[in-house]
Amino acid sequence: MDFSLPPALVELREQIRAFVDEQVIPLERDPRQGAHGPHESLRAELVARARRAGLLSPHAAPEYGGMGLSHVGRAIAFEEAGYSPLGPVALNVFAPDEGNMHLLEAVATPAQKEQWLRPLVEGRIRSCFCMTEPAPGAGSDPSMLATTAEPDGDHYLIRGRKWFITGAEGATLAIIMAKVPDAGATMFLADMGSAGITVERSMDTMDHCFPGGHGVVAFDGLRVPASAILGELGQGLRYAQVRLSPARLTHCMRWLGAARRAHDVALDYARRRQAFGQAIGRHEGIGFMLADNEMDLHVARLAIWHCAWVLDQGELAIRESSRAKVIASEAVWRVADRCVQVLGGQGITGETVVARIFSDIRGFRIYDGPSEVHRWSLAKHALKSGGRAEAHA
Repeated sequence: MDFSLPPALVELREQIRAFVDEQVIPLERDPRQGAHGPHESLRAELVARARRAGLLSPHAAPEYGGMGLSHVGRAIAFEEAGYSPLGPVALNVFAPDEGNMHLLEAVATPAQKEQWLRPLVEGRIRSCFCMTEPAPGAGSDPSMLATTAEPDGDHYLIRGRKWFITGAEGATLAIIMAKVPDAGATMFLADMGSAGITVERSMDTMDHCFPGGHGVVAFDGLRVPASAILGELGQGLRYAQVRLSPARLTHCMRWLGAARRAHDVALDYARRRQAFGQAIGRHEGIGFMLADNEMDLHVARLAIWHCAWVLDQGELAIRESSRAKVIASEAVWRVADRCVQVLGGQGITGETVVARIFSDIRGFRIYDGPSEVHRWSLAKHALKSGGRAEAHA
């Protein structure tokens, strides 16, 4: 068991760390940000900076302009990107584009890759992944999928409504999950400018870090050719697992970086702020919170690295990603919450980045599967396995 990192990955980590410190963090107070994320002009500037630094889309395949990082490599790079709320946007590793790139690499045809994957990797367009629906449609239970794709000659007519669609406003590409009669859930690729697609509204949410926010999208007779099917007919749920296991893990990576940033801010404050005759960090009430942060960050990182290693072995890592997602999402939330407490009044203001991280990070316990659903899935597997609990992965 070797936890050392190869020199090339250590060098990349330091490059990203310096880039985020010098070129991204200074833009955190840029006014080109709103309730629904960074505006397009700010995203374009950040992407241009990362492109000049040779750090754009490090996860993507080299033939499309990326570095082809392994999942373990992504764990290192994405944590550093996540140190700033704008870091993942700059490196083009934010959700949902990063997960969509992974899916397109794995499933798309060569023509689809040229049309959609290459401009995504180059940061020229954004995308959205249209799966979640209002009740009684699909949420945590994808079998409740209500959006339909009816055959119409050599085309399909898509009808339905989706919501919580991250990045919908301003996206160019939509990956749409719809139910085809007698075939089942199928993924389709569509230009968001097509007739039959309407972004009804952007939803007001606690987080403000995703370009395009979270939208409600209606499909009313969207007509797409059979060539727009992503992968095979009826295999949409299987492809969702191909996408979701790595995508929920990369969320963990990015939020780990954000939590580490909050901890660093709180740690610096605890060293400098005096109360009752000494630095507040020397009081056990504060010191113990900082110690708990250190432990939560460490355990979350180990869970992430292990799941990344399993993915690098070619496995789907469904259980491992569920486990890591619950561990990391709850750990980083505790860290952010403690940091607010350590900072006192400053923790609930815009004086530091901590309040922003606190607000952004809360949703992670819900999206990509709430903790309760992952626990339920893990419990079902444990009950089915029989015998003793596994002593390894």
